[in-house]
Amino acid sequence: MASVGRINGVTPSHAARSSWAHKYRGATVEDLDPPPALSSKPTDSISTALMNAYERDYTHLTVVSEDTRALLGYLNIPRLKELLKNGTVKDSDYVEKAMQKFRRRGTVYKVITMDTPLEELESFFNGGVNGNGPQDFAVVTDGSRRFVLGVATRGDLEEFVKRRPA
Repeated sequence: MASVGRINGVTPSHAARSSWAHKYRGATVEDLDPPPALSSKPTDSISTALMNAYERDYTHLTVVSEDTRALLGYLNIPRLKELLKNGTVKDSDYVEKAMQKFRRRGTVYKVITMDTPLEELESFFNGGVNGNGPQDFAVVTDGSRRFVLGVATRGDLEEFVKRRPA
């Protein structure tokens, strides 16, 4: 079994390692069995993106470039519902008007792959990238960050712990 090392630049205490080891027992993001990513394009209508999210019961959709498939940002569906309710956006508007963009310059992102241990994913959710605050979801990519494979949420992690036998 691989030992838990530095996570986001911090070495977890022995108690934290013991708790995580008991909870996850070597499991990785792949063990969460995340559903395939569903991506929108910036020029898709908000109504189309919402319909796609509702059909699959997704809380987050990634937004990718039409030309390069590069990851541009994401739609947080609960936030999007609030924007619609407040009249900030209309369902006929383009996704780009409501999406939350990833900052490209000067920002270091934690790479989350199918091989990422769940201990690291929990740390990511609790402290965010470089301690920038809690995160609600993680974009799961291949190791080179070329392909979006899925999205893992804090809820996915909690469900995994609940259904895993003690």
